[in-house]
Amino acid sequence: MSQERIYWLAWSKVAGVGPILIDRLCQRFGNLETAWNIDRQQLLEIDGIGTQLLAKIVTARASIEPHKLGDEHTLDNPDWWVRIDPDYPALLAEIPSAPTVLYYRGQSQIAQPQAHAPAIGIVGTRDPSDYGKRWARKISSALASKGYPIVSGLAQGIDTEAHTACLEAGGLTIAVVGTGVDMVYPPRNRQLTAQIAQHGLIVSEYAAKTPPDRAHFPARNRIIAGLSRVTIVIEAPTKSGALITAYQANDFGRDVYALPGSLDNPNSLGCLGLLSRGAQLILGLDHLLELLAALPPLDLAVTPTLQPAAIDRVTVRSSVPETPPPQLPPDLQQIWLLLTDIPVNFDEIVSKSQLPVATVSSSLIHLELLGLVTQLPGMRYQK
Repeated sequence: MSQERIYWLAWSKVAGVGPILIDRLCQRFGNLETAWNIDRQQLLEIDGIGTQLLAKIVTARASIEPHKLGDEHTLDNPDWWVRIDPDYPALLAEIPSAPTVLYYRGQSQIAQPQAHAPAIGIVGTRDPSDYGKRWARKISSALASKGYPIVSGLAQGIDTEAHTACLEAGGLTIAVVGTGVDMVYPPRNRQLTAQIAQHGLIVSEYAAKTPPDRAHFPARNRIIAGLSRVTIVIEAPTKSGALITAYQANDFGRDVYALPGSLDNPNSLGCLGLLSRGAQLILGLDHLLELLAALPPLDLAVTPTLQPAAIDRVTVRSSVPETPPPQLPPDLQQIWLLLTDIPVNFDEIVSKSQLPVATVSSSLIHLELLGLVTQLPGMRYQK
């Protein structure tokens, strides 16, 4: 194991240090090993490191032995990437909130984008209609047969249908999970998980033995969007993790497609909303394959394809009271109180909250679903 990988792992254990701050440390000191051993005063010169975060860093440096950490960590987590690894998933590495450490199990080469058939994300509700299930399977099977890897979240519902159909078609699939890659969740997907581990790839930003936690699952949505050239939403209600995945994909400069559905089905309303803001309409399998074949090479500087949903949400939420609802859990309330009407960068929120990156990400997504927070391009957030 290289010296620098060990220090990326060590820095990932410091609460409040996010991907943007890690980039600043690398730029300022050349590498994270040097940054780990630098004196306090020089660390305070880094934008985003204040006295509170400095205290966290000092405590971590006193309690963590990087080389010992690397050896112990690898016993439980034999396969993991950090962002400087040449085989870290290239599309994911380009998003501003890419995980510092990404654990995997299975066929690692699947995570690298192929120019002729990039990975496609398929997301949707956990409680789909027969129509949603049928089209999730039809789309996944058709794309898999053309060589497109399918990315989803291994949840029940649309995710399960997409993974299963992909494997049945002999395709490649990537499951992004909210647990350690050695865990099975939901339990009913035990056989499917084993099949993906053998023939596909399972990835997570959480170390081995990490159990299910509902706060983890919204955070993993950004990884689905980051790994995918296109995100397809099959069925989604107006407040759902699938829509958040679509918004994040759009912010990352990726294309968003949506399956139309009936106005009588609440699970279709999210897709219809995406279509009204400029998501690509799916009119059938042949139409979808034509759209994908015509995709230009990925350019993250491209203008997002959706009309700014954040602007719509700001208008709707302008009357949100300054006192948070009493039912907010402590983590959500802490994040909410850090925000104002002035957009704040994601890493600044991490730094101020002193919470782990994944906790901040999932808290922001929960607040967005509650209508209390809106995300703007560039990973900025405001009330």
